Amino acid sequence: MADAVTSQTLVDNDRTAIMKFTNISDGTGESAVLKVDVSALLPSASGKTCTRVTVTKIYIANHGMEVRMLFDATTDVPFYLSSPGATQTLDMTGFGGITNNGGTGSTGDIVFSTADASSGDTYWCILEMVKGYN
Repeated sequence: MADAVTSQTLVDNDRTAIMKFTNISDGTGESAVLKVDVSALLPSASGKTCTRVTVTKIYIANHGMEVRMLFDATTDVPFYLSSPGATQTLDMTGFGGITNNGGTGSTGDIVFSTADASSGDTYWCILEMVKGYN
């Protein structure tokens, strides 16, 4: 058995990507599961491939487990950790958002891991992101 998870793209345009993620756990949890694959996002109007995102808002509600969000790299770099039972709205637009500081081996992607998951634990999360291109 495995956790029942969903990923949904709500907005994907030249500048912005907004994605929603859910998990209903069977107790196994998630470990570095790819949630935001920047190469799968729509290219810019000039045809450039998205190579990174800056997280500007996080909406999250979870019951019973921690949710860890990390920038994918050789050694993943955490940028958010929710405590069990958290319901939060974080707006980081005032300072430009959380940029990917993944370092060596950075892919530009975002992965999620969970901790202390029990059967029936849940989370839902929406990430608002500004897309970047090289």
